[in-house]
Amino acid sequence: MQDQFDKQSLTEHLRELRSCLLISLAAVAAGFALAYGFIRPISDWFFRPLIKVLPESKSLVFTSYQEGFFFI
Repeated sequence: MQDQFDKQSLTEHLRELRSCLLISLAAVAAGFALAYGFIRPISDWFFRPLIKVLPESKSLVFTSYQEGFFFI
């Protein structure tokens, strides 16, 4: 295995690196897309402990603009 890497030229190493990076990027994008499809159950799971300790007629308050868009 080590001999194979020693015999590769720089451009072959770069091609292999590019293909590994593209596969990794595609896997991360697929993971984000899958998680976005389940955003409501995920947000309910995250906020469940906080909602349990809130008083009866109270709700969550977001104090900055981006917090409201954190969970769509």
